[in-house]
Amino acid sequence: MSEPDIRVYPDPSELAREAARHFSELAREHIARGGRFTVALSGGSTPRRMLELLASEPYAGQIHWPSVYFFWGDERAVPPDHPESNYRMARESLLDKVPVPGKNIFRMQGEAEDLNLAAEEYSDEVGKFFKSAAPELPRFDLVLLGMGADGHTASLFPDTAALRAGEKIAVANRVEKLNADRLTLTPATINNARNVTFLVAGEDKAPALKSVLEGPRDPETYPSQLIHPEEGRLLWLADSGAASLLSLS
Repeated sequence: MSEPDIRVYPDPSELAREAARHFSELAREHIARGGRFTVALSGGSTPRRMLELLASEPYAGQIHWPSVYFFWGDERAVPPDHPESNYRMARESLLDKVPVPGKNIFRMQGEAEDLNLAAEEYSDEVGKFFKSAAPELPRFDLVLLGMGADGHTASLFPDTAALRAGEKIAVANRVEKLNADRLTLTPATINNARNVTFLVAGEDKAPALKSVLEGPRDPETYPSQLIHPEEGRLLWLADSGAASLLSLS
């Protein structure tokens, strides 16, 4: 397991630009090498800025969009047209603006009445795409993640069952403190990716980022500590506010 690569940018705009450049570079690299680029997206304001940049030049013209396949790291229990839907955010910011075929888009069914069944069906769909049979996990080219001020990532919240999901691909996760249910990829799935990139912006994230990167290991409290790809690259892109308490700054 390699050490994480931590990079700090002056503000959220610079962070989003670097994230777009990183996405574009990886997309071109993987398409040239293997004919496709598979990415699991996250929600949040910083990823939104990145997706909006990808939908514009110079990035939009640098990527062969029919070779990009989109998945999601997590989803709220809402319909796809709901304002809080991660899928809707991605569609409005990027997917409706670039020539991505519908067959390349694999959204989580957040509107399902039975989220446990929805998680199983998503796991089956992802497994079928990657031609992986349990217990083999899919290997995304890139998983994009954010981090909350409580140290959660995707919908892996502190002290929730999904932190102990084992080798499943995706699970439903009850988050009592939000009185909400979510769908999320599991730590095992995320850690099997070739590249995992965190986008973290804002001073409110600074205490959690310091605890995750420099504090004692306590993943039940700081679930982002669970993310450590064994055979992939872990990259943290943070703005100066989020990184303000790190010893490196």
